[in-house]
Amino acid sequence: MDAGAAEGKVLEEVMSGRFKQDPPSSASSDSGGEDCIVPPMEEDESNAEMGENEGSQGPSRSMSSTTPQTSNQNTLRSPRSRRQRTTSQSQTSRSGEPILRGRRRTIYTAGRPPWYDCQGQLVEPFVIGVCGGSASGKTTVAKKIIEELDVPWVTLLSLDSFYKVLTEKQHDDAARNEYNFDHPDAFDFELVVKTLSRLKEGKKVEVPIYNFVTHRRETKTKTMYGANVIIFEGILAFYSHDVIKLLDMKVFVDTDSDERLVRRLRRDIAERGRELDGVLKQYFKFVKPAFDYYIAPSMVHADIIVPRGGDNEVAINLIAQNVMTQLQQRGFKLREKLAHANFGIVRPGSLHLLPSTPQIRGLHTFIRNKDTPRDEFIFYSKRLIRLVIEHALALLPFTDVTVETPQGIPYEGKRIATEKICGVSILRAGETMENALCEVLKDVRIGKILIQTNLDTGEPELYYLRLPKDIKDYHIFLMDATVATGAAAIMAIRVLLDHEVPEDHISLCSLLMTEQGVHNIAYAFPKVRIVTTAVDPCVNEKFYIVPGIGNFGDRYFGTEPSDQ
Repeated sequence: MDAGAAEGKVLEEVMSGRFKQDPPSSASSDSGGEDCIVPPMEEDESNAEMGENEGSQGPSRSMSSTTPQTSNQNTLRSPRSRRQRTTSQSQTSRSGEPILRGRRRTIYTAGRPPWYDCQGQLVEPFVIGVCGGSASGKTTVAKKIIEELDVPWVTLLSLDSFYKVLTEKQHDDAARNEYNFDHPDAFDFELVVKTLSRLKEGKKVEVPIYNFVTHRRETKTKTMYGANVIIFEGILAFYSHDVIKLLDMKVFVDTDSDERLVRRLRRDIAERGRELDGVLKQYFKFVKPAFDYYIAPSMVHADIIVPRGGDNEVAINLIAQNVMTQLQQRGFKLREKLAHANFGIVRPGSLHLLPSTPQIRGLHTFIRNKDTPRDEFIFYSKRLIRLVIEHALALLPFTDVTVETPQGIPYEGKRIATEKICGVSILRAGETMENALCEVLKDVRIGKILIQTNLDTGEPELYYLRLPKDIKDYHIFLMDATVATGAAAIMAIRVLLDHEVPEDHISLCSLLMTEQGVHNIAYAFPKVRIVTTAVDPCVNEKFYIVPGIGNFGDRYFGTEPSDQ
């Protein structure tokens, strides 16, 4: 993973939609895959609506469907319509941006910090349930809790996304305001439990998108991931005992009934296009009885009751303080721990180091030399990258085949046992290795993962990914030019495992690694093949490889600071 000033620039461009598209490569386009701003992930991440094309172009298009794009003849555009980008909440925000705007700051819900420990194992998230009557201010309370938590990585899941699919008769009843949307039978609690359980396991989920105007589920879904904090809100959040078991903290929002009615009238008429008479009829026939029979009695399950909803800042502050205490008890400094972990001197068997031939050392001499011009740095880096990819291919399973030569003589040869190989680059330095993979594998699929360093915490955070939907069926070449502590690589491997890729189907390819990085990765994921041309002894206090090659991405892309 690249460190340095350019990282922030890359992230800024990705988040704002200004990231330019790469030139097309020979990699195949993978339509129907996953393209998300991650949770806190994602936009990948309430519905991951990943872009239509999944070739090697990466996060080159706008992350927000609301951002207008200026016409540019030099910018490649997909001939297909692009999908909507979403945030890490299961209700689509009005702006479509992966952010929550608080009074004191703007919270990006699109950065996912480490959700695992130094051994690559899942750290169990803290799950908050927020219940209350219709229009009581549950979502407002949830968002204010997020703001007070002072963390940019919270997944917000709404029960409103889990309305059941209606029959034709039920649709007719709903059109006449005769269908009870506030009854427990209107919700798919089995899917709620399955979704929350997977989020707690750090796995991705596909959350339905419910259209309140047509009373139907959209054909597309929202992809979400678990984070260190998950907030689940809904009128019947405490109805199912199976759901209650998944909640670490239960908050009930208690708002005056008259205030709730006024809010519901304003929302349903202005936002959902309902008629006044219909809203009042539905309220007194279904909404109010449902509150009396199902919602109010569930208050007994609450750990904390918040009167007056989002206006009760004292209660919200107390909730946030309690959650932060829990997070601190579970928290850790991943990169710092990785940099100082102690291992033996014997290198792991999963490390496949290219032989240190004069040719390899000669290429390293060029790329390590600080005075090497950029064009030569790129040229010799590409040569090394090609050698790494070829060596990694040789480690895949092969089968015996017999072919006939032009002279009519049979030849006993070999062929790779699988045609399903996918390259996944860790942006931005990993992108430099894509062409070499495409040159040796025809029509190979390419995925991308963007991991950036949080300048405040020093920890890696996952911001974007684009992966084929059937990636679990592939052998993966995970590509990053350099590996220092291994923090970014471990995060990328965890993403692949969360997408159900078998660990022994992953090959990590890199030009240069450190002893610490190799041991960290091998200890966390012993079945992952590690392929590199050289292993340096250590990292410095800024997590740069020593002696190293400097910031590979800056040198390759020409983004080094001007004073150097």
